[in-house]
Amino acid sequence: MSNVFIIDDELQIAQMLAEVVEMAGFVPTIYTDARKFLEEQSYDDDSVILLDLNMPMLDGVEVIRELAKHQCRSPLILMSGYDMSVLHSAEKLAHAHELEIISSFTKPIQLNRLMETLVDHKKLLRSSNNKSGSLVFEPTRDEIYHGIINDQMVLYYQPQIEVSTGAIVGAECLVRWDHPQHGLLAPFVFIERAEQFGLMDELTNKVIKMALDELTDLKRKHHEIPLSVNVSAESIRSIDLPEKLSALLQQRDLSSNLIQLEITESVLMGELVTSLDILTRLRMKNFALSIDDFGTGFSSLSLLHKIPFTELKVDKSFVMEMDKDRDARAIVKTCIILAKELNMRVVAEGVESANSLEQLQEMGCDIAQGFHIAKPMPREAFEQWIADYTEKLSVV
Repeated sequence: MSNVFIIDDELQIAQMLAEVVEMAGFVPTIYTDARKFLEEQSYDDDSVILLDLNMPMLDGVEVIRELAKHQCRSPLILMSGYDMSVLHSAEKLAHAHELEIISSFTKPIQLNRLMETLVDHKKLLRSSNNKSGSLVFEPTRDEIYHGIINDQMVLYYQPQIEVSTGAIVGAECLVRWDHPQHGLLAPFVFIERAEQFGLMDELTNKVIKMALDELTDLKRKHHEIPLSVNVSAESIRSIDLPEKLSALLQQRDLSSNLIQLEITESVLMGELVTSLDILTRLRMKNFALSIDDFGTGFSSLSLLHKIPFTELKVDKSFVMEMDKDRDARAIVKTCIILAKELNMRVVAEGVESANSLEQLQEMGCDIAQGFHIAKPMPREAFEQWIADYTEKLSVV
């Protein structure tokens, strides 16, 4: 059985939490002094650390700092008598230190919610332990390059709808690797390594060409649905990118307004002058530019002022929390207002409930994307989804 280390200076509260931990099927260990917990370092990857932020001798933020120093891989559940803004800051700090956060709770803790959180985590642990090593696969440079040039990369498509009408207005292209031995691999298995090996330009070019081929097929079937493609840092610093894209579109007799280029803030933090040159020329050629994961970086407003973006994508971390977090809801609303003032359309990612979609409509959001609408799907399923959804919409 996995351990849950409860770090709280109030013994009575810690004992109450221990009872919940036991009922969830974990083994609780209580520490009323965080220094002793750090000295013993008895946690492992399967452990959970239930950490109170407000402690007299050594507070939770200091504990987070020490855990990061020791490269702790145990996930954390944070709790505090402070308001949610303090918990949010502590979460951001933990993420910056590459620590995993399962959840956060304000005191007094809702014990039934804590129980559900622990039970869900236990199921996740069992599931990951039952998998036979697919996550262990660490591809080499040659393997990734071989996968790119031998058409092993495939696109999944996640539809986007207009919030006010429900009409299909586009889809985001998401790359997967259909590996001959390891099966379908998610991006986290190979994207970071492709970046390390300097292969992102090749991968981006491959994704763009696949997206354009899909646009050609959709056009042949009388569907003109714009597709969004993520552009890597390497590609966005390639001076001839605007000309290469224009040539690819001309070869297929496609309009530039059918392709949307998504750029994250982190991608632009390198050679900003070169990026500004390229992005300005892309806009002059009528390519739509979207700033992705908006709100998660440190210079969003500066970038909006410098670069001619046409679309703002509100990061899903805020959208997914709207139902239960007032601060997240306020951030989403502020992003929408800002985009409107700058004459940009707004896409909300991570829409996972009807309630979220309704709130976005009230806020004046333009486009929604997320599991409530549709999960990412392969090409054939995407084209069938378009047909089914269009028919359904026409009946309503």
